[in-house]
Amino acid sequence: MTDHNLELPFWEGFIASKVERRSGAVWIDLRRCPSAPMVCSGCGHHCYRVHETGVRIIRELPMLGQPVWLRVPLRRLRCGQCGTRTERVSWLDRHARVTRALADFVGVWCEKLPVAHVCKLAGLHWETVRTIERARLERQLSALPEPQPTRLVMDEFALFKGHRYATAVLDADTRRVLWVGEGRSREAIRPFFEWLGTKRCANIEAVAMDMNTAFDLEVRQQCPNARVVYDLFHVVAKYGREVIDRVRVDEANRLKDNRPQRKIVKRARWLLLRNPQNVPPDQQPRLNELLAANQALMTVYLMKASLKELWQQHDAKTWRLAWRSWFAMVADSGIEPLRRFADKLKPYWRGILARVRWPMHTGQLEGINNRIKVMKRMAYGYRDSAFFFLKIKAAFPGNP
Repeated sequence: MTDHNLELPFWEGFIASKVERRSGAVWIDLRRCPSAPMVCSGCGHHCYRVHETGVRIIRELPMLGQPVWLRVPLRRLRCGQCGTRTERVSWLDRHARVTRALADFVGVWCEKLPVAHVCKLAGLHWETVRTIERARLERQLSALPEPQPTRLVMDEFALFKGHRYATAVLDADTRRVLWVGEGRSREAIRPFFEWLGTKRCANIEAVAMDMNTAFDLEVRQQCPNARVVYDLFHVVAKYGREVIDRVRVDEANRLKDNRPQRKIVKRARWLLLRNPQNVPPDQQPRLNELLAANQALMTVYLMKASLKELWQQHDAKTWRLAWRSWFAMVADSGIEPLRRFADKLKPYWRGILARVRWPMHTGQLEGINNRIKVMKRMAYGYRDSAFFFLKIKAAFPGNP
């Protein structure tokens, strides 16, 4: 045990009066510097009357690998404006049990490491680290300007295994994640529009999404002036699953007596789903041979390229011509999976046509979803979805 009377800059207004090592930790007793003014933590005015004095145990940054505890005498002051308030301490937040230095240390490392690793690094309990990080994220988000979006992007991402999803909403102009909520139903996304408010909902001009009927219906109800824009990526992905995959399986079954050809068709799934420009040069002869030998696969493969052209038109007139042409080719093909897909696509024509006026897509949010997956893997998952959603919004605050 050592007695000192040191005034140190990192504990402004206090003097270290005693230092002792006990039970694998360093304990430091502080006492008020006589010349330090008494300042109200509420209004910041100087006070001259003390209501009572107590001692608070505060955690400080580790020292040489050992935890550090401070015994800090804190006074409750009688303020003429605020009433009874605790005095202000520059290096300690109100009601806090850790110093600002330790909280900043935790905040910096929580941006780079999982919470469990930060707990070992700082020597703090998991719940303490999470509480510090949550407060930091809330301060960071509250400092952002009030969003005034006019174009939105909505998409879902996997939250947990077992088909549990969450929905993210992005401001298409600033690339700021405005809201994240669990679920992908109308009821799940309704809190976003309630948070946005009637006035800002009326300012929304366009919303990009996949062909999710729940999203579509809720947007039309909440945002009367918004046009729904369907994303090409999701439509083509759906085409690959429901048309190309189905025709490939049907053709493989038809070739059950020709085992070599059946094997080639069965193993060609990823080759057929690739865009032509992404086919490796060494695989191109194999693809050409496969398509030349199978008329049905050739038809649906080329029809995918024609489908993409619907998103590349620059005016409504040429779009309508392309739309009618594509459906005429579907009717002439005689391929049942292709016809079924076309029948499902017809009711969504307005959202596809809207792409002419609003060249939007969900690609921005797809990239963000990939980073969300990395955050989730790095943390080995999150127990608290609300905390995870705070992390996502803070990670994507938008362009300055």
